Amino acid sequence: MNNSPTTLFDSYEQDFQQFIETIRPKLEGNAEEPAEIQGIPQSIRAQYQSRLRTAKADLARYKKLFKDSQAQVARSDLFSSKAGGFSSSDDPYSDNSDRSRLLAGTSLLEDGSKRLQESHRIALETEDQGAEILMNLRTQREQIENSRNTLYTADSAIDRASGTLKKMIRRMYQQRLVTAAIITVLVLLIGVIVWEKFS
Repeated sequence: MNNSPTTLFDSYEQDFQQFIETIRPKLEGNAEEPAEIQGIPQSIRAQYQSRLRTAKADLARYKKLFKDSQAQVARSDLFSSKAGGFSSSDDPYSDNSDRSRLLAGTSLLEDGSKRLQESHRIALETEDQGAEILMNLRTQREQIENSRNTLYTADSAIDRASGTLKKMIRRMYQQRLVTAAIITVLVLLIGVIVWEKFS
């Protein structure tokens, strides 16, 4: 089995490409997150934007670390080729730091992808909660508007009832005056009749 740095690097690169193909749909899905973040209510949007920026910064850092590991392996391969193409040691992993860095970069990249997925999930949950809150607020607004219309109707009814009461009170006073006038006339008539009878 050929254990040269070039063969080992090709093997690592093949493993990495398989890993990238596995997480590519998830990475592409994360490109839509800013639009989804816009759907989050303003009161809580800032904290999720901050978390999204942190996750993206982590992913960029992990990608840079992996590229640095690739460059380091390439340099080691170049130096090994100049020295004779193979390591002087019988151990195929004598330059263990290169493999460790490459594996660490792959692990960190996977961790960054998981963080982005988690941020995506939280953003979607928050969007659902925000939509539910907006729906509740819309329902409450409709209830308030209905209550306001009811109050307007009640106020109009009270105004009409007040006008009716005023008319009734006015008629009552008029009837009292008419009754008092009739009584006065009757008393005068009785007085006249009595006076004529005894005169």
